[in-house]
Amino acid sequence: MSPVPVRHFLQFADFSADELAHLFARTRWIKDRFKRYELYQPLRDRTLAMVFEKASTRTRVSFEAGMNQLGGIAINLNRHDTQLSRGEPIEDVARVIGRMVDVVMIRTFGQDIIERFAAHSRVPVINGLTNEHHPCQILADVYTFIEHRGDIRGRTVAWIGDANNMLTSWLQAAAVLDFRVNLSSPVGYEVRRTDLPADVASRCESFADPHDACRGADLVTTDVWTSMGFEAENDVRRRAFADWQVDADMMRIAKPDALFMHCLPAHRGEEVAAEVIDGSQSVVWDEAENRLHAQKALLEYLVCGRID
Repeated sequence: MSPVPVRHFLQFADFSADELAHLFARTRWIKDRFKRYELYQPLRDRTLAMVFEKASTRTRVSFEAGMNQLGGIAINLNRHDTQLSRGEPIEDVARVIGRMVDVVMIRTFGQDIIERFAAHSRVPVINGLTNEHHPCQILADVYTFIEHRGDIRGRTVAWIGDANNMLTSWLQAAAVLDFRVNLSSPVGYEVRRTDLPADVASRCESFADPHDACRGADLVTTDVWTSMGFEAENDVRRRAFADWQVDADMMRIAKPDALFMHCLPAHRGEEVAAEVIDGSQSVVWDEAENRLHAQKALLEYLVCGRID
């Protein structure tokens, strides 16, 4: 075990391809050991603080269960449980919490909030979701693909739907791990290609027709039409996204062994047809479970350093 300087995981591009390969290998090792009921507790006497400003199911359960399984303790902090609700500066909160725990996970709104927290924290900070990024989900998604189909390098991922935080993290993953992303979003909800770094833009192609984006894809993935914070746009978005439901026709256009993923929660009959998410090509339940194991590998790496 070799100590490393404090590292944060605030967006997918924060880690190199070599570091991600290490995390995927550790995820497999940790998951296999867990499935054999073999105790592995490298984080005994360590504490994770989980700060939630947005609602969560999978993020909270996976981090809390994962920290417990690694031998540590997880403390859940909602905004209203802390002095943040009374206007305490995020920088002061970071300075204090960083002196009491060993690692922090934050699920919040703007990316600037977590960036400011990390800048004043002396312990690792993990992005559990922001409006702009969702790196932990893509860490689990890529691992799930590797688990089912092998190396993702050179493969094609079809993203159907809103150009949201999930897509941003998928695009960063494509640049780091050398695969392609086919994009299809309704007019007005597309990614701004001019805002993409050159290494990201070179890994993606946009399609007006979602069927064309799915053609020959190794993985088809989507997300809800209305992300948290945009509920007032529900009706408008349902009309705009009506032709962007991932259905059996789209999956037939993809490769015969293509996988379907969704970060959940899902709305059957909206962004995905029930026959797809509940069908044989869907790996959404493995994908959800792998949040637990991938994040355990992430916690191990950030707190303990590289273990081979």
